[in-house]
Amino acid sequence: MSEVIVVTGASAGLGRAIVERFARDGSSIALIARGVERLESAKRSVESLGGRALVLPLDVADADAMEQAAETVERELGPIDVWINNAMVSVYSPIKEMPAAEFRRVTEVTYLGYVHGTLAALKRMLPRDRGIIIQVGSALAHRSIPLQSAYCASKHAIMGFHESLLSELIHDGSHVRTTMVQMPAMNTPQFYWAKSRLPYRTHPVPPIFQPEIGAEAVHHCVRVNEGREFLVAWSTVKAVEGEKVVPAYIDRFLGRNYTAEETTILADPDSPDNLWEPAPGAYGAHGPFDDRARTFSTELWLSKHRPWLAVASAMLVGAAFGVRARKDHGDGR
Repeated sequence: MSEVIVVTGASAGLGRAIVERFARDGSSIALIARGVERLESAKRSVESLGGRALVLPLDVADADAMEQAAETVERELGPIDVWINNAMVSVYSPIKEMPAAEFRRVTEVTYLGYVHGTLAALKRMLPRDRGIIIQVGSALAHRSIPLQSAYCASKHAIMGFHESLLSELIHDGSHVRTTMVQMPAMNTPQFYWAKSRLPYRTHPVPPIFQPEIGAEAVHHCVRVNEGREFLVAWSTVKAVEGEKVVPAYIDRFLGRNYTAEETTILADPDSPDNLWEPAPGAYGAHGPFDDRARTFSTELWLSKHRPWLAVASAMLVGAAFGVRARKDHGDGR
């Protein structure tokens, strides 16, 4: 039987790229999201790539629904091997203009949705003493930016939750493992449908990567134990390390570059958003920035080829010592 994988936020964006990546392995994949039409589209894509799909339309903010979904997955597909928490919503707004209800909603989806998914996974994985939980994170889990305060706070909360879980699994001697995969800016439909109070349309702060890079990173972290955290691209590494070294400088830099997330195109105030309900539209994995998005990450490539690089390095060192030894012997030393 093929491995059983659950992906939240599976109908579009990075989640859609993730399910398509695992479909090529022939995996059985449970697709969780709110929009039925896009879930059915994702199911057809999975099946065309060689996988098996189960559609579960629900809101990850509903803990009971997530628990029932996990029961359905194990009944229909088999024991869950991998659970990937990915669902998110965001709001682009100055804090002073954002009502408490919107903070609560972003938190319930983007943070508590991960908690609900993790609890459902642990309930099944811990007794079997096996399984993998992937928390899809962001550079913003380490370094917040202006105008996405609720989303940044939720990613920080996920990191705190993840670290507590790691320590508890170690204490229990469990073979269940978890990794948080920290993403760079990605070209996803978020920039079509995220709720925004900004005067101009939003875009990811460059460099921008295609969602397939993020999907490949998640796939890699399922196949190879990268430990507690995996930084997908150099821009992520810079944000994480920069926050450790010069946080006050970054505060001032972001304060001076306050509109870095805005384009020069006026926003449509009547454009639908996905904060409370799924936004209409036949969206796939990609957003509107294909012409600017990168399709390669050096950091991911190096991690995937680490064993071969280690062998190559050892061979080069051995060859260097061999040359030196022959030279010393020729010199009579």
